[in-house]
Amino acid sequence: MSHVEHLQELHGLAAFDFPKPGAGQDLPEAGAVAWRLSVNPYDDDAKESFGDLWDRFLDTVDPAGIRALVVGQWDEPYENDSSMIVRRLVDAKDRLTGLRALFIGDLEMEEAEISWIEQSDVTPVLDAFPLLEELGVRGGTGLRFPAVRHERLRTLSFEAGGLPGEVVRGVAASELPTLEYLEMWLGVEEYGGDATVADLAPILGGGRFPALHHLGLRNSEIQDEIAAAVASAPVVAQLRSLDLSLGVLTDEGLAALLDGQPLTHLTWLDLHHNFVTEPVADRARAALEPAGVEVDLSKTGHEDEWEDDGVVHRFTAVAE
Repeated sequence: MSHVEHLQELHGLAAFDFPKPGAGQDLPEAGAVAWRLSVNPYDDDAKESFGDLWDRFLDTVDPAGIRALVVGQWDEPYENDSSMIVRRLVDAKDRLTGLRALFIGDLEMEEAEISWIEQSDVTPVLDAFPLLEELGVRGGTGLRFPAVRHERLRTLSFEAGGLPGEVVRGVAASELPTLEYLEMWLGVEEYGGDATVADLAPILGGGRFPALHHLGLRNSEIQDEIAAAVASAPVVAQLRSLDLSLGVLTDEGLAALLDGQPLTHLTWLDLHHNFVTEPVADRARAALEPAGVEVDLSKTGHEDEWEDDGVVHRFTAVAE
């Protein structure tokens, strides 16, 4: 499966690791970077609980000036869920008055498989931070996202090897009038990704998110079904970019997409990591690239497929 790496930036700010105790490192201004907070529960030489790290961080960096936060490892990932993180954020809402972007679960594969990351209900941070503009979450296990209303959120992303259908339905029922960028890694059923095309219907129908101009429905084992639904989805007319990458897209799904509504108004169509044959890929390029659409059909997924007794098994880029 593909390697999931640490975030390099958030909210247009480079990620900066808040140093360990006693590091003596010069720190940037509070609003100049996206602060990454992470502990290593296996480091006996510099062991610090996330609670201690959190308190030290807020006592060291001006909380009101912090614009972006990236939460990495907070404990052994399969022992404690993110509710402790959510609670600490909510408790600090009156101090973190400048917070505009938040990412919870920035763990890479060496720290934990994506399915090991224990999440929780993350919507209390939206209630606590009405000025938040970006929210990202990695890990679908235990994740909840009941329907919310938020007036300022522009970017919402979920990275998961299996995104619960309950989360997709919660997003689809939410009122997010300023949402411009929505990305969901739907994943596979084996790891909790039980969302269906029907769950996506309110989003695909258009009008739910009037400001939306980028839609990413990625990393899905039902990518062909999604592509077929997108082919006639009213929401496509309002998009500038569409991302159906990382999943099990085959000739059938891409042909359905190409036979549907025009896509020539898009600036970018991302289909990388796919199981499409070259003739169908060439058809997509010929149909879209002359109109100025950047089409990414790179990295076929053939290393993620195998045959057993004549049955071909194909896999998403990220699962476990």
